[in-house]
Amino acid sequence: MTTRTNSNGRIVFLFGPTAVGKTALLFNVFAEGFEVINADSVQVYRHLDIGSAKATAEERARIPHHLIDIRDPWEDFSVGDFIRLADEKVSEIESRGNVPVVCGGTAFYFKHFLYGLSSSPKSDPETRETVKALLLQKGPAWCHQYLESLDPVSAARIHPNDTYRTTRALEVCLSSGGKLSDFAVPDTIRNGMQVLSIGLTRPKQELDSRIRMRVDQMFDQGLENEIHALIALGATRDWPAMKAIGYQEFLDGNQDIEAVKHQIVMDSIHYAKRQKVFFQSFTDVKWHSPDDEDAIRSEVEQFLSASQNTAPGNDRSAQG
Repeated sequence: MTTRTNSNGRIVFLFGPTAVGKTALLFNVFAEGFEVINADSVQVYRHLDIGSAKATAEERARIPHHLIDIRDPWEDFSVGDFIRLADEKVSEIESRGNVPVVCGGTAFYFKHFLYGLSSSPKSDPETRETVKALLLQKGPAWCHQYLESLDPVSAARIHPNDTYRTTRALEVCLSSGGKLSDFAVPDTIRNGMQVLSIGLTRPKQELDSRIRMRVDQMFDQGLENEIHALIALGATRDWPAMKAIGYQEFLDGNQDIEAVKHQIVMDSIHYAKRQKVFFQSFTDVKWHSPDDEDAIRSEVEQFLSASQNTAPGNDRSAQG
């Protein structure tokens, strides 16, 4: 296992599609001297443990994890929230002489943590209420179609089930008269960060098989009971956390558990495909199979051993 006690201001990104093997690799390659910053948009929520494949308490005791269980499932958690909290955790981790490892599968978290948010207009309360009313009256599918008529570029980037990003894009269109896609994401790395980006990949057939096995394991571990507990708390489709794959399928009205399981598998496979496309748009990524532990260990050692004066943080040395 890799051991390091001083990061020299460097950060490791570890990302890949769902079920690719990120968690197992963490514990096999990263040892003392590393701390994990969670970059999974579902694992930030309390009570969503099994469906989000959250690291167990025992696993988190081996390597400290941050930004897990920090929101209740009815609360919003934005990309901006992630950037702010991740920045705080990076400072804390480095103050202890340890190396931050940002690990997860939410691609937007990685991109915006590296480059920051776009210069799009701030949310207008009146417009937000208008869009909220449209969502309640017309539904998510209608809102996504409406966005497609106003901003087809943004609509193509946003999954129809992602109501948070759909409504945000609609707010920009209606409040500014422009399009969210017109507002560019910065192309300069924030804070002079020096990042090693490790992307994990597997052949599609192998990944699909792993997804099916993971879903079976989730049901064996008690995913249905987890859903029942959330519903007992008052969970509805309107809760941000319940829009996640592995949870939303239980609220679609289908009483056939095998059909629900099949839908979770298919939704996960489609999501993994979108993740892969997004991550492949990043530049200067070291791509590996999670089974290439020696090669990944070598990449990390070389990166952390390099002079602090190399690879200045504003030269797009990580991803775009």
